[in-house]
Amino acid sequence: MKLDSKLFDGIRIRPDAKVAEKAKAPVCEWQGCEEPGIYKAPRGRDHEGQYLHFCVDHVRQYNKSYNYFSGLNDKDIQSYLKDAMTGHRPTWTMGADKGASPAGQPPPRAAGRRWSGRTRDPFNLFEESAAAERRRPKPVRSLEAKAFETMNLAPEAPATEIRARYKALVKQYHPDSNGGDRGHEDRLREVIQAYKLLKQSGFC
Repeated sequence: MKLDSKLFDGIRIRPDAKVAEKAKAPVCEWQGCEEPGIYKAPRGRDHEGQYLHFCVDHVRQYNKSYNYFSGLNDKDIQSYLKDAMTGHRPTWTMGADKGASPAGQPPPRAAGRRWSGRTRDPFNLFEESAAAERRRPKPVRSLEAKAFETMNLAPEAPATEIRARYKALVKQYHPDSNGGDRGHEDRLREVIQAYKLLKQSGFC
């Protein structure tokens, strides 16, 4: 009895896995080949999910000559590649002027209407929270308190007062206002830094 016969392999305690796999596999679909077709290759465009079964030599040959776009012209290929960017899902034009007329006129629905800059809030859901936010005093940290002190202002000073004081102090300490005297440059630098800090913190 041959050691590689099917009968002998069937009575082994542990059958050879490769032999069992080849026995289950379909025959290679390459014309004239009788080897087991254990390697899958895609059938091509319009046959997604369908595969041909080849042996290792013929699947390599098939893959070298495989072209998904065979039979398509350049325009169809470009269209396919463009659709592939969105995963072949439908897309819609975005923007405010998608309904505009060719002459550049606004669409009839938007004619005569202008955006007021405010969000519609028919149930006043956001109005009360915004008013409460405005009423709540902003907490002042140590650096911000020092900046207010540098500008001779109280921490609860409104933004308009902060801006007005900044303009007045810059005008007061700038060398051009003092006949070219640079003796107040350090004080001017402190005022500018204090104002920048308050602006970044949202006080003005």
